[in-house]
Amino acid sequence: MKLTPKDFTLEQKFKLLTGKDYWQLDTSSGKIPRFFMADGPNGLRKVQEVNGEAPNTGGKNATVSATAMPSLSTIANSWNKELCNLDAQVIADECIENDVDVLLAPGINIKRTPLCGRNFEYFSEDPYLSGTLACAYVDGAQGKGVGACIKHYCANNRESFRFHQSSEVDERTLREIYLTAFEMAVKSKPWMVMCSYNPVNGVFLSENKYLLTDVLKGEFGFDGVVVSDWGANTSRYKTLLAGLDLEMPFNKNAFDNLKQAYEQGLISEKDVDRAVQNILNMVEKAQTARKTRKVEWNKQERHQKAVEIASEGIVLLKNENALPLKSGKVLVGTPNGFAPISSGTGSAKVQTDYVTTPLWKLLKGINGDKVEYDWDGYQKSIYERGIDYDTILLCVHGAAEGEAYDRDTLELNYRSIDTIRKVKKLREYGKKIVVLVYAGSAIDMSEWIDDVDAVVYCGFGGEAMDEALAKVLTGKVVPSGKIAETFPLNLESTYCGSDRSDGFVEEYNDRVFVGYRYYEKYNVPVLFPFGHGLSYAQFEYSNLKVEKISETEYNVSYDITNKSNVDAKEISQIYVSDLNAMVARPVKELKGFSKDLIKAGETKTVSVKLDKKAFSYYSTVYKKWHIENGTFEIMVGASSQDIKLSSIIKIELPDHTQNTKEIVYC
Repeated sequence: MKLTPKDFTLEQKFKLLTGKDYWQLDTSSGKIPRFFMADGPNGLRKVQEVNGEAPNTGGKNATVSATAMPSLSTIANSWNKELCNLDAQVIADECIENDVDVLLAPGINIKRTPLCGRNFEYFSEDPYLSGTLACAYVDGAQGKGVGACIKHYCANNRESFRFHQSSEVDERTLREIYLTAFEMAVKSKPWMVMCSYNPVNGVFLSENKYLLTDVLKGEFGFDGVVVSDWGANTSRYKTLLAGLDLEMPFNKNAFDNLKQAYEQGLISEKDVDRAVQNILNMVEKAQTARKTRKVEWNKQERHQKAVEIASEGIVLLKNENALPLKSGKVLVGTPNGFAPISSGTGSAKVQTDYVTTPLWKLLKGINGDKVEYDWDGYQKSIYERGIDYDTILLCVHGAAEGEAYDRDTLELNYRSIDTIRKVKKLREYGKKIVVLVYAGSAIDMSEWIDDVDAVVYCGFGGEAMDEALAKVLTGKVVPSGKIAETFPLNLESTYCGSDRSDGFVEEYNDRVFVGYRYYEKYNVPVLFPFGHGLSYAQFEYSNLKVEKISETEYNVSYDITNKSNVDAKEISQIYVSDLNAMVARPVKELKGFSKDLIKAGETKTVSVKLDKKAFSYYSTVYKKWHIENGTFEIMVGASSQDIKLSSIIKIELPDHTQNTKEIVYC
């Protein structure tokens, strides 16, 4: 029998709106089936239960053991929608195994500053790429019967002061940059949307009726449950009126707040029932899914999926004839004296019992017995031993990354930089220096990038990191990742710099010029541009065709030829530029992409469709997305700054849809 709000007392409704404990819904004494939520997005993080309860406990073994999957930032570097979908399916399997109904993922906030400690949990600085991958992730989880929860809605772009600093953002910037990924992801029908801690334009998200009800539920058509970030609720009755359906975790004060507000006539039972019905609809989805959902892959198979996903998220940033590794002796060095970091900290940290084989042993298994390992300070130092080897691989990382804090710097830690300074001298003797960077966001390499032969950006690959890396280093897998965020020359060259605002209000004065949009608008040099990544193959682009489907829809096709003798995947990117807009627009914006396997010597035709959103900006006058008549340039590139092909089109919509562009004086 389908439950409705009429089946519950008012007190039971209040309990349903305020949770049972840290992870579960209240069951109203058995009326509602057990419903459990758990963290993602880098793998399942479910708190161990005690007698059926899920306490908020800490400690190493507080959560169940699960597959530590690559971070979303690493998956974004793969630009592979199918692998993103697969990643969510793998985690969904573990949710099913562990009796979880909703996975609190994916995170789709925009990387406005590379300092944000939680950037490893997010896809990109670009809203189109973020939204596309978010859809794939939601479809992957929910296709297996596990609900997805997109987060953190919205403009949560720092961890410092996240509980109270207001993001002051103009309407057009909100729509084009910070809401676009959510608008796109809602089309995949996620079961939940999690609101962020921070206020936007002076009003906490949990109380922001305009963003929760008018935009998210109204314009975007979201019909699921809006849940607070854990502890992000303010006044429960105010958040109810704003459109927040569920507060988590349980807080008795929230129950009392609802009860008192009802008694005072501040909320009605109709207000309560609206939220209750949304929760009941979600519970019904979960119960329907539970009847058919099943685990598809065992533990070892899930690990192998993680290796496959991590392999495509590895980015070859620089390579001067150092990779793939050829015959010769290899020294793997870790200047910091411990295993490389494969994940950030916080609610995305996964407890895994998988025993990872060290990189040097993996390479020895592939390359033979000429691979050795050392860490700085053990016997001889890395640079002293390096003279006896042909290639030195340095495993390095930057400042700690995690929830609730931001990084202070983009640089590597001092010991890593110091080791590079010393080891670079070995290049005079013909030695190859390869730096392997384990990180979840951009790294400042300006001090040492010219002193090494190759740089591999490993990302945060979870438990599969070194297995995937060994395959790429040896050429078993041809690198195909490209960075989903710009790598600046240094912190000072970013828009925000080291500024963290005043803890009360942060003004988003960069407007729509975020990430590569900023660097291109103001001609700021970068270390590596958005979308950059090298391969062991060489690709040639040709034969661009832009075919008109309708006045605002075009099909873009082009050929890519693999000029090498290895099969490889290439990520091609389609950018659009409005050449005579009446508003300030970016130099170019990503509006499509494709990742294709192209065999050695093969030419493949790639086709990407552009719809009306590819040419639109958000008009604050018309209160909608608007296309101006005029000339647009369609560009196909290997990165945002490596444009291979371009073509011009003209859009001519009826005059009554257009604003006047010039005044003719008589």
